Amino acid sequence: MGNPKAFLTIHRKEAGYRPIHERICDFGEVEQTLNAEDRKLQISRCMDCGVPFCHWSCPLGNRQPEWQDLAYKGKWKEAYQNLQETDDFPEFTGRICPALCEKGCVLKLSGEPVTIRENEAAIVERAFNEGYIVARPPKKRTGKRVAVIGSGPAGLACSNQLNKKGHSVTLFEKDEKAGGLLRFGIPDFKLNKSVIDRRIKLLEEEGIEFRYNTRVGKDITAQELLADYDALCIAIGSGVPRDLNVEGRDLGGIHFALEYLQQQNRIVAGKELPAEQRISAKGKRVLVIGGGDTGSDCIGTANRQGAASVMQIEIMPKPPVDNNPATPWPQYPMVLKTSSSHQEGCERRWLLDTKRFIGENGQVKAVEVNEVEWQKDEKTGRMNLVHTAKSEIIEADLVLLAMGFVHPVYEGLLEELNVERDGRKNVAIDAASQTSVPQVFAAGDAASGASLVVRAIASGRKAAQEIDKFLTKS
Repeated sequence: MGNPKAFLTIHRKEAGYRPIHERICDFGEVEQTLNAEDRKLQISRCMDCGVPFCHWSCPLGNRQPEWQDLAYKGKWKEAYQNLQETDDFPEFTGRICPALCEKGCVLKLSGEPVTIRENEAAIVERAFNEGYIVARPPKKRTGKRVAVIGSGPAGLACSNQLNKKGHSVTLFEKDEKAGGLLRFGIPDFKLNKSVIDRRIKLLEEEGIEFRYNTRVGKDITAQELLADYDALCIAIGSGVPRDLNVEGRDLGGIHFALEYLQQQNRIVAGKELPAEQRISAKGKRVLVIGGGDTGSDCIGTANRQGAASVMQIEIMPKPPVDNNPATPWPQYPMVLKTSSSHQEGCERRWLLDTKRFIGENGQVKAVEVNEVEWQKDEKTGRMNLVHTAKSEIIEADLVLLAMGFVHPVYEGLLEELNVERDGRKNVAIDAASQTSVPQVFAAGDAASGASLVVRAIASGRKAAQEIDKFLTKS
């Protein structure tokens, strides 16, 4: 610990966001960066606690006190080396992770946790800028071949770790580029896609083969892969969105959030689409149904497209502000989260359930919602949804369904492999990340259900470790 009293004399300082009037005019990253001196001061606030709850909170087991101490002492290369031992892609997590580590930081008790996420991003960006990060192909190959299906964070992490072990990895991706939801789900204003391209180039130089526009189970069969490769890893994510089976669902102007976000990301990347195929919020009253991060991304995108108004509704109660006794430190606090997109303009409402969509000439024009309550069942302890007699009409020309995902896509790959599924309809795996089919493993959201990027990376690393054990034994 470089400065044992820094946390007493230096307050938390975040880099903050670009001005709203400026950032809503483009899709550039909204987050700013601190200068080198301010960053060093923020890093110095880490107390190197006897029990580092930041480390405990991190799904990857990042050693935050260690790499922050190294960075404070000016040992930036060593700081990056320490960081990359547990995190394959700190340039991703340093931008989009909800920073579970900061919620577990001891200084969270005083309301000013260390800016761990920003410090992480600063370390990896400095490493890239100063040339510490270069391709390092394995010196020796094992002769074993692994097929990884899906190039999201879980598939990329699994491929990276297996390649480092000397196994030959081919990564199959159904889309035109790698990244999964990192590329096609998360808007550019949160994660510029050049950051992904930079990492993919490194992985290619290290020997990973990427095969794009290839749907396993359609363009190539799973049985062909089982015959050609020593092991398979399913990392296709949780691709089936939760739908609303209510009156008027077939009206025009109602879209799944990911359909909307994927299209805009491709447009930002340079893809040209006919006007009639575009999902545009320009001049429209937008209603986002779902209160999570995906809904927030829709809000930011709609504002940039020139929406007349944006409203977000959620079926759950409004979370407490700042502190929630139900989730005390060092647990992740279930409190109200206001994103940069919310700050750009959005009305938010809670305890509303969608009753029906109202249309005109085949297009949605309004949504009828019902106020609800959550009541505890004294016998079971479960909270049950109860509809009240109160309902209202919300005018909307564009409705975006951002209610999460239910399970992976079965058609094609999973049907052909006939892998067992768990009670939540995800791919069932054992403690070794192995499915019911010999030599087939699974990682990320396909096995766990929709979760965080940091958890997907951790799952991919775990699967790679188990696949390596499997290949070594065989």
